[in-house]
Amino acid sequence: MVTYLDAELAPLKNTGQIRLYGEEGFEAMRKACRLTATALDELAGIVKPGVTTNEIDRFVFEFGMDHGAVPATLNYRGYTKSSCTSINHVVCHGIPNDKPLREGEIVNIDVTYVIDGWHGDSSRMYPVGEIKRAAERLLEVTHECLMLGIAAVKPGARMGAIGEAIQKHAEAERCSVVRDFCGHGVGQLFHDAPNVLHYGRADEGAEMRKGMIFTIEPMINLGRAHVKVLSDGWTAVTRDRSLSAQYEHTVGVTDDGCEIFTLSLAGLDKPGLPG
Repeated sequence: MVTYLDAELAPLKNTGQIRLYGEEGFEAMRKACRLTATALDELAGIVKPGVTTNEIDRFVFEFGMDHGAVPATLNYRGYTKSSCTSINHVVCHGIPNDKPLREGEIVNIDVTYVIDGWHGDSSRMYPVGEIKRAAERLLEVTHECLMLGIAAVKPGARMGAIGEAIQKHAEAERCSVVRDFCGHGVGQLFHDAPNVLHYGRADEGAEMRKGMIFTIEPMINLGRAHVKVLSDGWTAVTRDRSLSAQYEHTVGVTDDGCEIFTLSLAGLDKPGLPG
């Protein structure tokens, strides 16, 4: 049975209960998410052939420090980087390293900043120079999936409506939805209830209520949905080595829909923009 509780009265651990936040929580999330979106905007001018993902990661760390924020991934369960950088067939949790990016690659950069205890979580795809049309279309489809999922968010609907909207569009475009990873509740905890599946049926899952805050972060593959995690314990890749893409926003459920906390004020969170 799903239970909901006032976030202000909840313990700071994942109990499986769904927290409902008030205006103070929403305002704190706006602040944290705004900084994350700004950092991702800045990266649009940094990602290019020859740049290493370690350089990108260093920027994420220093940008956060300069603005009074800590990267949530740094030392999280033994993870040693300030971001995740997932290239080509890497589905998620790619670890930054010293290998230069190459012309034609695509890379997802996932950043979560913590400000005053609140987590702003978002990720975007970046083309590295000129990319092939198939990769370009994958980015477009994945972003469309994200926005269709967000459009399904409203009080009274079930969480499955998000997954159904994403799955229908992805499969209509002959792509597949990764099922091994999902979105999640977020706020004063990095990962909280509920899990947000990117597939399913509209009559399934917990009921959405005003005050819920969670991420929607579909991972869409050009090939099959199957993934495997490499021996480093983090990096997830497509089993068939097909390209994978992901876009992520943090949203809060409002009276009649939702607020997207991680939107780019510069409009740089959509595909088809210069990399």
